[in-house]
Amino acid sequence: MKAMIFAAGLGTRFKPWTDVHPKALAIVNKKSLLQRNVEYLQMHGITDVVINVHHFPDQIIDAVHANNGWGSRITISDERDEVLETGGGLLKAKNLLAGTEPFVTLNADILTDLSITDLLQFHQQHKAMISFGITNRKSSRNFLFDAGNRLCGWENNLTGEKRISIPEKQLHPMAYSCVAIFEPNVFEIIPQRGKFSLTETYLSIAANHLILGYEHVGNRFIDVGKPESVVLAEQMFG
Repeated sequence: MKAMIFAAGLGTRFKPWTDVHPKALAIVNKKSLLQRNVEYLQMHGITDVVINVHHFPDQIIDAVHANNGWGSRITISDERDEVLETGGGLLKAKNLLAGTEPFVTLNADILTDLSITDLLQFHQQHKAMISFGITNRKSSRNFLFDAGNRLCGWENNLTGEKRISIPEKQLHPMAYSCVAIFEPNVFEIIPQRGKFSLTETYLSIAANHLILGYEHVGNRFIDVGKPESVVLAEQMFG
């Protein structure tokens, strides 16, 4: 099974670190976020990893080489010419992720112990096109699900914007955990091109393809999106 870690973002919420470094190399208890996520994948037997780069790309490339990929086979998807966001970054890495098995993606700036093994089992059991982790926690944006946790829409809790892909009377909001499993033929149905978010892709294909939320209760999870998040992350992850 292959994986992709999204590490190309500008990390504007993580200044001043990101004025001179990529956020993926921010340190939590003596290990970078990137190293921690490579090791997280290894815990589930995944050692074939694609990492996309844009912001201070050479620092990430140098770190990978200096540490021999932390024991994994790492391939760089170079986006230094233009940051493509998660969806565009995934599409650019299409040839690097090619195969017959599902693959997993995660964001470099999240830390979790969600079981990828259990998520994959759930994904295959339900024969979904895409399955991703969700929890019932406070978030500025939520995905909206029906009673069977099929993705039906999205809402921005700050602006009130709402987008519905599958109209249902009863929809419940859940927060995205940024760990997702895709069927390899997903590339055949992604309609977007250029720079776009995976959220756009999810919402555009949800009506015709099964996208499921996997509720993982009791797992540690933190979005290390701001410098003050590091202290909490260090308390959660030794």
